[in-house]
Amino acid sequence: MPLNLPIHKYDNTRSMPGKLYVVATPIGNREDITLRALRILQEADWIAAEDTRHTRRFLQHYNISGRLIAYHEHNEKKQTVCLIEKLKQGASVALVSEAGTPAVSDPGFRLVRAAIEEGLEVVPVPGASAVVSALCVSGLPTDAFVFIGFLPKKKGERLKQLKVLSGLSQTLIFYESPRRILALIQEIQSVMENRRAVLCREMTKLHEEILRGTLSMLRDELERRSEIKGECTLLIVGKTGSKIISREDIRVKLKEALQQKHSPLSEVVKKIAGEFEMPRRTVYEEALRIKDGIQ
Repeated sequence: MPLNLPIHKYDNTRSMPGKLYVVATPIGNREDITLRALRILQEADWIAAEDTRHTRRFLQHYNISGRLIAYHEHNEKKQTVCLIEKLKQGASVALVSEAGTPAVSDPGFRLVRAAIEEGLEVVPVPGASAVVSALCVSGLPTDAFVFIGFLPKKKGERLKQLKVLSGLSQTLIFYESPRRILALIQEIQSVMENRRAVLCREMTKLHEEILRGTLSMLRDELERRSEIKGECTLLIVGKTGSKIISREDIRVKLKEALQQKHSPLSEVVKKIAGEFEMPRRTVYEEALRIKDGIQ
């Protein structure tokens, strides 16, 4: 059956209420969409989209035609009332954000809550999520984590929240724009010291990048760049009883080992990476900087 063949026609005389589907869409790579999500997007009477132009292009890629209605942070209140009425009349609504899972640092919470309060059925259609994608490749503890999303815009409120978060033992996950990511890393380091961290940028896209190291290492790397692009997900290891690792700690160990010249560089890197529980690549790049005389 062609994906763009209508399953049913919208009929506002239906006696049974419709369903609200919360549909996850790709965070970058268009192939990261489930077969079920494609079917729901085809069958839904309405698709409530954060960015209708972006969603229309995505639907066209899969030869899906749908009735789009804009639903974003600037019209949430008004459109929630409109969509709830459509659901009551029997229409099915698929909620999508610009990327990833709706209501996770994206519009959707207000509509989902209103639907629940009205006794309407809300159905999750899971898929891509920047939070889970970043966590599973971070190498940081995954048994417990706290998703913070975007911190408050006001500096005083941000620092206050960071101080509270600094006492948690769970892995911390933040969202930030490329324009502010360096400042965020500096603020976190000022509050939480030099913890292990992972920065995921442009996830699932052509220029996907995952940087691992300490906060100071991530800061140094970003400071060397003339420009930072792509939405960023930053993960910080939770508070532990162990000593915070500094970049200088690693450099001291490397310098001592390199001066002795008893082992090849690969063995030195492997040993020190294991000792500090750091990625070998990170330690190797630091060793090359030392050999090249780069501070």
